[in-house]
Amino acid sequence: MPLPILIVEDDDDLRDALTDTLELGGYSVLSASDGAAALKRLEHERVALVLSDVQMQPMDGETLLYEVKHRYPWLPVMLMTAYGVVEKAVAALHAGACHYLPKPFEPDRLLQEVAKYMLPGSEDDTVIAEDPAMRGLLDMARRVAASDASVLISGESGTGKEVLARFIHRTSTRAEHPFVAVNCAAVPEQLLESTFFGHERGAFTGAAAQHIGKFEQANGGTLLLDEVTEMPLPLQAKLLRVLQEREVERVGGARPLRVDVRVIATSNRDIAEAVAAGQFREDLFYRLNVFPLHLPALRERPSDILPLARAMLARHAARIGRRPPVLSQGAEHLLEANGWEGNIRELDNVIQRALILAPGDDILPEHLYLPTAPAKAAAAPAVRPSVETGETAAPTDIKGLEKHHILETLKACGGVRKLAAERLGMSERTLRYKLQQYREEGGTDVV
Repeated sequence: MPLPILIVEDDDDLRDALTDTLELGGYSVLSASDGAAALKRLEHERVALVLSDVQMQPMDGETLLYEVKHRYPWLPVMLMTAYGVVEKAVAALHAGACHYLPKPFEPDRLLQEVAKYMLPGSEDDTVIAEDPAMRGLLDMARRVAASDASVLISGESGTGKEVLARFIHRTSTRAEHPFVAVNCAAVPEQLLESTFFGHERGAFTGAAAQHIGKFEQANGGTLLLDEVTEMPLPLQAKLLRVLQEREVERVGGARPLRVDVRVIATSNRDIAEAVAAGQFREDLFYRLNVFPLHLPALRERPSDILPLARAMLARHAARIGRRPPVLSQGAEHLLEANGWEGNIRELDNVIQRALILAPGDDILPEHLYLPTAPAKAAAAPAVRPSVETGETAAPTDIKGLEKHHILETLKACGGVRKLAAERLGMSERTLRYKLQQYREEGGTDVV
């Protein structure tokens, strides 16, 4: 199973609400009531992310951030506080926080931010390769994994480029060392150099503590430069020097530090075109493109569609404590016939929707909710009245589908929450929390 998220919050009710939100989003969760308790848990538990409040006693979130980055520099820490001012947010980011989330925030916002910074689990990194095109690619990936050559993985968005990069790391001699991923398009411009190379305490305003950069975090292991073509040209020059000299210099540092890092880069753009347009350095391109791998789109590997769908069903069902449903023959035909413009990411969304819509042990064609045209689906209202019956049709967005499914199940159970919770595969506490949310949103049909 993927590594859990550690929630650090001294308010019992809020800690429970955060736990419910993340568990409903498919994550496993650990919790601690303050910073000191969190550090004790980290001594014995491996986690993917620390989500911590700032205002706590006796150890607050900022002190916890410092301690975590000192002891576990590779571990992402996300801070949240009701006192979210710009100065504090910038200081926290400079101190090593991966994100600063001001309260109050919607559950969907929390899930969106958490998804950006999760470290890899183990089983989620499995590469499914039944299709001949993928089998050939994996064979090439295994060969290059045995070397230290830089790898450049190209492919459309949603094809699983990062999963392939993790496969290369996992099958290499560096597998016991860190795998560190950084999305080059997501790092704020003012933090680019600090993020990659680190900084010393006092190097600039807000640098209250030493920060270890991504290259140092990945020392001995693998550094993934995700969407490398989005990196600004000035940083490209500095990256090229690091790759050539095998050393980094922290911002405000007095001496260079040797690093031993294998670099894998990914891009969904044509890098040759970016070079021709002057948007990407040619010398850096050749430095990264020692061994190119192209990941085919899902429509180009049709034999993988059903194995991927079944694996996703098993994984998502396990996360909510439900027995995995079986794909009916009609559902399989629909999945195989779809164009999958959004690739594996789109397939995963469809499978999650099917789990919400399917009440029993079978996934039928109507549970897949495949849009006939993305543009029309995006423009469609969340709830559509039926002309023939005057009834309200099922919503199309994930949050609306979930609400519709929960309320329909509760109605079918005669309002008995315990029975509904069992059918839904969630705890009664989670069900109560969701129903309270619907009431606060003005729902008049909540039992």
